[in-house]
Amino acid sequence: MDPLAQDRAVIAKLFAAWERWPRAESHFKVVPFMDEVHDRYLLLTEGWDGMRRIHNVLIHVDIIDGKFWIQRDNTEEGFATQLVAEGIPRERIVLAFYPEEVRHYGDFAVR
Repeated sequence: MDPLAQDRAVIAKLFAAWERWPRAESHFKVVPFMDEVHDRYLLLTEGWDGMRRIHNVLIHVDIIDGKFWIQRDNTEEGFATQLVAEGIPRERIVLAFYPEEVRHYGDFAVR
């Protein structure tokens, strides 16, 4: 399997696990959007909590030049941690939600 297809498969696998996450008592569902043409992947939460609309980006990750650029991560565990657990090396993960000037303080790729 080519590397890009493998990367896409890892995202699909992790997103599928999140899709099953909400319990029956949840007021929302987790919805994946996977654009393999532009390699943009979003995981949204949507639903209702009484009269309050729930519609948030849980995870947004792009594949750019062979790296996972995490644009947004609203998870407790961290999507980067999940990628590492799937065997993705830290040097292929960019925490893009931090300014480039401070990324070198972490142990992931700067860009």
